[in-house]
Amino acid sequence: MKFGDVPIDAAEGAILAHAHRNGGLNFAKGRRLSADDVARLRAAGVTTVIGATLDADDVHEDEAARLIAHAAGGDGLTPTAPFTGRANLFAGVTGIVTVDAARIDALNAIDESITIATLPAFAAVLPKQMVATIKIIPFAVPSAILQHALDVIGREPLVSVAAFRSLRAGLIQTSLPGTRAKVLDKTTETTRARMAGVGGTLAGERRVAHDEAAIAAALADLRAEGCDLFLIAGASAIVDRRDTIPAGLERAGGKVTHFGMPVDPGNLLLLGDFGGAPAIGLPGCAKSPKFNGFDQVLQRLAAGLSVGRSEIVGMGVGGLLAETTSRGVPRAGGSVAADETLQTPPQAPRIAVLVLAAGRSSRMRGPNKLLAEIDGVPMVARVVRAARASQAVSVTVVLGHMADEVRAAVASLGAAADAVRFVENPAYAEGLSTSLRAGLGALPADIGGVLVCLGDMPAVSPAQLDRLIAAFNPVEGRSICVPTVGGKRGNPVLWDRRFFAEMLEVSGDAGAKHLIGEHAELVCEVAMDDEAVLIDLDTPEALAAFRAGSGTKTEAA
Repeated sequence: MKFGDVPIDAAEGAILAHAHRNGGLNFAKGRRLSADDVARLRAAGVTTVIGATLDADDVHEDEAARLIAHAAGGDGLTPTAPFTGRANLFAGVTGIVTVDAARIDALNAIDESITIATLPAFAAVLPKQMVATIKIIPFAVPSAILQHALDVIGREPLVSVAAFRSLRAGLIQTSLPGTRAKVLDKTTETTRARMAGVGGTLAGERRVAHDEAAIAAALADLRAEGCDLFLIAGASAIVDRRDTIPAGLERAGGKVTHFGMPVDPGNLLLLGDFGGAPAIGLPGCAKSPKFNGFDQVLQRLAAGLSVGRSEIVGMGVGGLLAETTSRGVPRAGGSVAADETLQTPPQAPRIAVLVLAAGRSSRMRGPNKLLAEIDGVPMVARVVRAARASQAVSVTVVLGHMADEVRAAVASLGAAADAVRFVENPAYAEGLSTSLRAGLGALPADIGGVLVCLGDMPAVSPAQLDRLIAAFNPVEGRSICVPTVGGKRGNPVLWDRRFFAEMLEVSGDAGAKHLIGEHAELVCEVAMDDEAVLIDLDTPEALAAFRAGSGTKTEAA
C-alpha cells in the first residue's frame, strides 16, 4: 500500500486519509474516490489529496476485518458488517464469554495492522451485547499477513458465548435457635432471583436443623424431586471442610471437592459433588443480592462450564469484588426485580429503533399504506420485522392514524413482535415532528442512540440497519449515521442521544433533517449496496411498482 500525496489526476480509486469538507464537498475519511469524486475535487481547485493506494496483493480493511471476525467468532456470537476496518461480534444468547487468551495474544502479535479486543474471560453477557471487536489499523493488509492471522485462528474460534442452561436448583437452609423466618424468606427470594438471572429455577427448598443428618436427608429429598444443583445455606458459616455442612454432604453420599476461594466476598464457599451434580455450601454473602464469588461459580455452572479446584484457585486475579456493581437482567418475558441481577461488563452504546407509523397516508388517496400487504405481510410489519432482526436492543412503534389497525398489523408477526413497544401520538395530524417527539419520550432510559425508521420503507433489511449500527461511534466522531447510495442520502438515520434535546424541538412535517446539515462534522455517510434506503412507498403507483418487483433488488426485509 502506498500512502501520501496523490495527484488529483491519479486519485481515482485512492482512499482518502482525511475528510474533505471544502468547496461544497463533504467527503469522509476512508472514502474510495470515484471518477465523479475526482472530477468534483478538480472543479473545486484541489490538485492533490492525501490518501492510500492499494497494491495488487493488499486486502481492504473492511474485507480483512470481515474475514477475521467470521473466523474468530464461535457459538453464541453474531458478526456485524464491517465499517472503517472494524467488525464487531455481538452475543446472541445470555451466557458466559469464553476466550482463548493465548491465541488472541498470538493474533495481536502478528502485525500492528491487525487487532482483536474482547471482554474478559467468563464475563456474563446479554443478547446484543458487544463481546469482541476486530479493528484493522491501516486502510489495507497485505494478503500474506491476513493469511497468517487466519492460520493462527484455524478451525477453532477465539471467542464464544456459552449459553445458560435451565438448571433446577434445590436450596437447603439450616436453622439454629434464634434464626428468624424472615431471614430465611429473604434468602429464598434472593436465590430464586439469582437462578432466574442465569436462566434456571429454584425448584425445591428445605428448611432443616443445623445438623448433618438433617442436611443429608434434605439432599436426598431434593434429588428425588429432580434437582440438578444443590445449594446449602447454613445458619452458621462454614469454617472448615469438616464442619456441619460438608459433613452432611458426605453423609448423603456426596464429596467435598474444594473449600475456600480466593474471591472476596465469597471466601467461605464450599464446592462439592452429589451424585454427579454440583453441590455448593454457600458463603454468607450469598444471602445478599450483591455480586459475589458464588455468582462467579453459579454463572459458569449454568453455562455448562467446568468448575473444579483448578478453576476456583484461578479466580484470584480480579477476585477482589468489593467495588463491583451489577446491572439488572430481566427474566424471559418479565421485568427486572430490584435484586434480580447478573454481573455484566460495560456495553457498547445500546441502539433503539423508532418506527414512525402514525401518518394519514394522504398521498395514497384512500387506504392506509402501512396496512398494504407485500408478499402477504403488512408494510409496517415488514419494517418492524427487520428492526427486530437487527442488532438494535429495542423497537418502539409510534401510532396515530388507525392506531388499532396498525397495532394489529404488527402483532400479526407473532413471536417477531414480542417486546415491541407502542406509543400513541394524539397530535399525529400536526406532522412528523410530533411523532418523533412522542417516540423519543418513550425510549428506554439506557439507550445510546436511535435509528429513526419510516413505516413506509419495507425494503430496508436487517443487514442495512446493522451496517449503520456498526458505523456508529460517537467517540470517533460518527454521531449521525446516514445511509447513502451513489452519494444520495436516504433513511433510516441513526442519531446519538446527544441530539435528542434538539430533535424534541423540531416542528412541522420535516423531521430532524436540518440537524444533519447543522452538525456536518459529526455525520458519517454509510454506503449501501442497493436502493432500499431510498425507497418509500407514498403513492399507489409506487406501491404497485414495488409489488411488481421493480422497486428494488434487495432481499425482502
